[in-house]
Amino acid sequence: MGHSEFVDEKLGSNHVEHVASEGQTLDSLDTIEQTETGRYSWLVSITAAIGGMLFGYDTGIISAVLVYIGRDLGHTLSSNEKELITSVTSGAAFFGAIFAGATADRFGRKPAIYVGCVLFILGAILQAASFGLAQMTVGRLVVGFGVGSAAMIVPMYIAEVSPAKYRGRMIGLDNMSITGGQLVSYGIGAGFAKVVGGWRYMVGGGAIPAIILCCLLPFCPESPRQLIYHGKADQARVVIRAIYPHATDLQVDQKVQHITIHVQESKDLTAGKSQWWVLKQLYVIPGNFRALVCACGLMAISQLGGFNSLMYYSSTLFALVGFSNPVAVGTIIAGTNFFFTWVNLMLVDRIGRRRILLCTMQFMGFFLVVAAVAFHWIPVNHDLSLKAGTKVGAPAIIVLVSMVCYVGFYSSGMGNTAWLSSEFFPMEVRAMGTMMLTMTCWGSNVIVASTFLSQMENTTPSGAFGFYAAICILGWVAVWWCYPEVKGMTLEDIREVFAQPSLRACVRKAREIQKEVKSQGMHSHVDPDTKMAVNV
Repeated sequence: MGHSEFVDEKLGSNHVEHVASEGQTLDSLDTIEQTETGRYSWLVSITAAIGGMLFGYDTGIISAVLVYIGRDLGHTLSSNEKELITSVTSGAAFFGAIFAGATADRFGRKPAIYVGCVLFILGAILQAASFGLAQMTVGRLVVGFGVGSAAMIVPMYIAEVSPAKYRGRMIGLDNMSITGGQLVSYGIGAGFAKVVGGWRYMVGGGAIPAIILCCLLPFCPESPRQLIYHGKADQARVVIRAIYPHATDLQVDQKVQHITIHVQESKDLTAGKSQWWVLKQLYVIPGNFRALVCACGLMAISQLGGFNSLMYYSSTLFALVGFSNPVAVGTIIAGTNFFFTWVNLMLVDRIGRRRILLCTMQFMGFFLVVAAVAFHWIPVNHDLSLKAGTKVGAPAIIVLVSMVCYVGFYSSGMGNTAWLSSEFFPMEVRAMGTMMLTMTCWGSNVIVASTFLSQMENTTPSGAFGFYAAICILGWVAVWWCYPEVKGMTLEDIREVFAQPSLRACVRKAREIQKEVKSQGMHSHVDPDTKMAVNV
């Protein structure tokens, strides 16, 4: 069914005649996107982004816990046991994402965030009270369910409450919160390093951001698209008015109509259908599948390229090369990660997702190669211990510098841009698409977390880092070939990009649309009365 036929059926022929008489198109119902926005959407996005801190804090704190836990669980942990308590969280997050994706459309975006917070609090308490490997593993498992739920829903929620022109930066706030959580966790890890049983305070402190988010979330609205999806257009109108405070009443009504058309079309496509049927639409509809390949492909590369192995095991890694205070050294990595995430936040909506990726990914591969070469000159035993008498020398410094550079390019590029890909999916499959995106993240995470130490032992550190370098370089080629630029496009209009017959054609179509948008921008000015860009 075409848009004009759909509008005719759902909104009435009189409305269509009025639109046609004014020479309007469906896109003309979305002029509100050209108005100035206020602080409300930023405050909502910042609040929701606290959910990212759950992910970031857990990722960072386990690095310090593995160093200082000692024999507190009854015995000294082996490499396999360390991989278990690290990777079990990622495995649970995989299933937490499935739960969130299956319930996000039926119950809305906010309930899944609440569930994630409650599970994270319970998991933090279980970990802090652990005196055996089994309880620690269960605590890590519960935390994983919460992290997976929040990590899947938060970017999608922010995408749906953000104005199109700021969407990249607002979703980037979630990434800032993730890296901020990692930085805070390293600071706490260093602070409690000399405290007896300090690791218990480290894991217990993870409940704090979850409690804060539970307290603030009641002040955040449900997504306007979800409100309209559940027949609450009046409430959606209030939220849209708050997001676009300078819009006219007509523009607010038109935005409601614009969202209603797309939501109703999505509901018509999925009416009476099961969740399994909706999931299959990601694969049987070519446009959805192309969006899925781009989104999940970039996410897989971002996880398999070695970054999370560095975050999970950085303290172990820097202890390996001879640094006496590995958690403090790891804080340098976390600080670099946080700073360059901010760089990405400032640039992503200005220069675009694709250009950022093409300017950073090859350098990630280069610095991993440098680290691999430096490791060749560090005498490491098969059990990942330094040979007796080894001191911190030039190779260890080169490893640290190369890791700092690698993290800088990762955080300013692929690490944060991968999470923006939830914007690729149409409304009717957005929850399922974002679920698959998050599952790809955690599935890849499990692979890295459960194999890194074993890979280091069996292929040597040089081999492990060389492997990650190859993934980054091949990923750069894949992005150049098939990753389209969608900056500044509305969520509904991105569908047109992926309707092309191939991924390469999607890239070309996106380039054409970007040129048209830029051309229109050069021939417009802002009306001082409506605060809206108009053509001249």
